[in-house]
Amino acid sequence: MTPYQTLTRLTLVLISAGLLTACSVLNTASSPKNPSASTAAAGQWRYSVPEQPEAASGNTVKPGWAYARQAVAAANPLATDAGHQILRAGGSALDAAIAVQMVLGLVEPQSSGLGGGAFLLHFDGQKVSAHDGRETAPAGAKPQQFLADDGKPLSFDEALQSGHAVGVPGAVRMLEAAHRQHGVLPWSQLMAPAITLAEQGFKVSPRLHTLLQADPHLKKDPVALAYFYNAQGQAWPVGHVLRNPEYAHVMRRIALEGSRALHEGAVAQAIVQRTQSAPRPGSLSLQDLAQYQAREREALCFDHAVQKRNYRICGFPPPSSGQIAIGQILGILAQTTAKGPDLQYGLPAPDWLHRYTEASRLAFADRAQFVADPDFVKPPAGDWRSLWDKAYLKQRSQLIGAQSMKVATAGQPGGARTSFAPMPAQTEYGTSHISVVDAKGRSVAMTTTIEAAFGARRMVTTDAQRPGGFLLNNQLTDFSFAPADAQGRPIANRVEPGKRPRSSMSPTLVFDKATGQLVLSGGSPGGALIVHYTAKVLVGTLHWDMNAQDAVNLPNFGSLNGPTLLEAQRFPATTLEALKAQGHEVREMEMTSGLQAIERTPRGWFGAADPRREGVVLGD
Repeated sequence: MTPYQTLTRLTLVLISAGLLTACSVLNTASSPKNPSASTAAAGQWRYSVPEQPEAASGNTVKPGWAYARQAVAAANPLATDAGHQILRAGGSALDAAIAVQMVLGLVEPQSSGLGGGAFLLHFDGQKVSAHDGRETAPAGAKPQQFLADDGKPLSFDEALQSGHAVGVPGAVRMLEAAHRQHGVLPWSQLMAPAITLAEQGFKVSPRLHTLLQADPHLKKDPVALAYFYNAQGQAWPVGHVLRNPEYAHVMRRIALEGSRALHEGAVAQAIVQRTQSAPRPGSLSLQDLAQYQAREREALCFDHAVQKRNYRICGFPPPSSGQIAIGQILGILAQTTAKGPDLQYGLPAPDWLHRYTEASRLAFADRAQFVADPDFVKPPAGDWRSLWDKAYLKQRSQLIGAQSMKVATAGQPGGARTSFAPMPAQTEYGTSHISVVDAKGRSVAMTTTIEAAFGARRMVTTDAQRPGGFLLNNQLTDFSFAPADAQGRPIANRVEPGKRPRSSMSPTLVFDKATGQLVLSGGSPGGALIVHYTAKVLVGTLHWDMNAQDAVNLPNFGSLNGPTLLEAQRFPATTLEALKAQGHEVREMEMTSGLQAIERTPRGWFGAADPRREGVVLGD
């Protein structure tokens, strides 16, 4: 079914390397060829490198994958396989997600990694917890740091390449804290797949090659140039075996020392040095790294009725805006009247797209006005749930007419008034998503990021003689470049020391409200469009009775409170014409979602991976 049904016997003897001194290992590899490995006890496991495919997987038909007990969905087959092997070794959903993330940082470095952050939702069978590993602004950050000498905002390219773009990384520290609560296997054991692949090498995938070849900035960094490109300055070709000894070195330290290896000592010094180099040196310090704290927050959940069935949809609270926006869009849609079927020829119909994108404009107007780090900005009416109040959403829905409003303005939930100015539209990029369900019903939905492709284009190494390393985030470009509007009113999502930038990441867990059973785990990369990609899967599975793969396969659509965005060449001309007749400014564009989802079925679990990227689902 996948390129990973056959695994090789290449293994890493971790004890001989001094890595897993407290663990014994099996004499046989854990792999689908070794079914007994699925019941291996904790500590009796060796990572086995899977055969690595060379075929392109850029935009390919994916059937969906059915499993009885457990499943892992991630954006790269090697990462999915790592999580699958961890589950088979007796690990929890959280253990699997950690192994997946560490491999993604190696094989999909454009999207996430050690130098970035993440939001993780965890369900332990009873309770949903929200683990915040979002990057923070350094203590020396200034509200004006993304303004040029003339007082105008920098271009996005200028900002992302500056040291000011780099936030204090939080993903590893957050995963470590979550592992203390929900981990089963030893922390060090979860690093084995990434260490093995970094040392033995992995084949450059079609997507990685394409992005490397097209990127205009990564070659400017000498460490990245030496690692990602050949002597002629060309990206390594698809199938080239790329080894990263520096990544393996750092991972070994993390395996033994935990997040301290990243936030203190030689690695921390290397991070600081890279952020303080030209152009536009940043202020990140060793103290910023040492003092970073992951946060556990209350998951933000809302009820959603579909005919006679009620769902409980849980997502991440601020500093993410994703769950709030999704709840508003679905809530406003529920208050509108359809003038025809939602689907036409198996695709979203013009009338439904009109109502959906108008609801999106209203939600994104509120997002720009109200949402920021809750440690710095109070929610309207004292509660973020005021933005979901049924009376308020009814009032907002009445603004939707026969013609597009084109650009919406923020409302006043709970009668709230604010002194903040709305944040101007600004580019957002990046990320990767992981969904896991284990055999005991525990589940993870985690969206992870370094923001733009290849982040700040600054690669960290502790030894110039050792090839490779890891990339730093440019997450602080998610703050508003302008700290205030023309009237001097501050913007809620402006840069401030210690603040976490607003995000669109939307890891999502859906439950049957009556039984409490998990129904779906999902999410996507895609910058601000994450909101729409995730909402699409919720509508497709919950409202349109599609399986998760068919919902993922649907063409993408949305609005960020501007033009109506449609995935290029996926909608008929009649749909575009109908929307234009209703006053929409329609723009067709590439909308490269990277959705991963796992849904409950009568026979177990069904996993979906986005055909637009390289992900697969593995399980048992």
